[in-house]
Amino acid sequence: MAILPDTRERFLFTSGGNELHAEGIRERITVPVRSGGAAGGLFQQAVGEALERARRAGQDNPVVVGAIPFDLGEGSCLYVPEDHEWRTGPVPAGRPEATEGMPVLLGQRSVPDERGFKHAVQHAIVNFQHSDVRKAVLSVMRELQFAAPVNVDNLLRMLRAQNKDGYQFQVPLPEGGSLVGVSPELLLRKTGVDFLSNPLAGSTKRLVDATADRETGERLLTSEKDRFEHRLVVEDIKRILEPLCTDLDVPDGPELLSTAALWHLSTRITGALKDPSVTALQLACLLHPTPAVCGYPTELAHRLIRFVEPFERGLFTGMVGWCDGHGNGEWVITIRCGIVERETIRLFAGAGIVEASQPDSEWAEVQTKLGTMLSACGVAA
Repeated sequence: MAILPDTRERFLFTSGGNELHAEGIRERITVPVRSGGAAGGLFQQAVGEALERARRAGQDNPVVVGAIPFDLGEGSCLYVPEDHEWRTGPVPAGRPEATEGMPVLLGQRSVPDERGFKHAVQHAIVNFQHSDVRKAVLSVMRELQFAAPVNVDNLLRMLRAQNKDGYQFQVPLPEGGSLVGVSPELLLRKTGVDFLSNPLAGSTKRLVDATADRETGERLLTSEKDRFEHRLVVEDIKRILEPLCTDLDVPDGPELLSTAALWHLSTRITGALKDPSVTALQLACLLHPTPAVCGYPTELAHRLIRFVEPFERGLFTGMVGWCDGHGNGEWVITIRCGIVERETIRLFAGAGIVEASQPDSEWAEVQTKLGTMLSACGVAA
C-alpha cells in the first residue's frame, strides 16, 4: 500500500504565478471572528499578539494563514506557521488524465438531494414575498466515498492542471484532513494603502461551441435577474468600504469573467485607505460574509439559510488566505472546494436565490459548480 504524504502541517495559497508555501504550526488561532473588523476586538488582538510572538522569535515578517468559517460565531482555523516562503510556480501544461492518482469511487450522495434542494429554493422564494429578504444563497454538499485514502497532493495537481486561473489553496484542519479548492473570487487584496475586491454574483454554464458559449455569456451580462443579484453584492461592499477610503472606484456595471466551467458577472472595486494600519484581514472580516455567499440583508438571509439548509457549512463560503506582519494580504471566498478526510471527500456548491429564480435552473447551477472539484476527483458531474 502506498504511503501518503503528510499534509497535516502544510499550507498552500496560489495567486497568479506566485505560491505561498507554509510548513509547521507555530501557533493556532481559534478565536471566532465575530466583530473581527475591529482593531481592538478579541480576534484582531489574538492575531496581532501571535504575529508579535513570531517576530520576537526571529521571524522578520511573520504571516497568519488559514481559513475562517461562514458562521462568524464558529472558531477560526488560522495559524502562524514555523516557516513560509513565496515561490514562482510554473503553470501546468496540458491536461492530465482525470483518473490520475485517484482511488476507485465506491459511492456518493447529495445533501440535500435534488427534490430537497428545489423545495428549499421554493421556500426561499415564498419567504421573499413575505419578508425583507431579497437574496439568499442556498447550497448542497456532495459526499464521495473512495476505496482508499485520497492523496491530497495528486488532487491538488489535478485541480491546478484543469483550472489554470483562480486561487488554489490547501489548509490543514485541526481534526485531521485538508481543505482544498480553487476559488475564482477575490474577497480582498491589500498592498500598502491600496486594495482590490472582486465580487462575483450571477453565473451561467460555459458551452463547448465557441459561438454559443459567447452568446451565453452575453445573455448573462444583460440578464435582469442576475444583474439585480450582482448589484446587491456590489452595493453592500461599497457601503462598508466607502467610509474607510480616500478614494473608491466602483464601476457602473459588471463585466464578464470566465472560468473553465462558468461565466460570472464580475466587478473590480479598487480604492485607497485613509488609515494604512488597517490590515487585509480586518478589511476582509468587515466584508465577510458578503451577499455573494450569504444573501441580503445579511442577518435575515443567514437566519433563512440556517432554517432551510440541512447541514453545517463550516469553512465553505468562508474565506481563506493570508495576512503578513505589515498588514498586506489576500483573502478569497472559500468556494469550488472540498474537505478531504482519508477515503472521504465532501464537496460544496451554492447558488444565489432571488425572487425571479427557477428551482430547476438553480439545481443545474450548483451541479455545474460542483463540476470543478468532481472533475479533479475523476468523477463525472
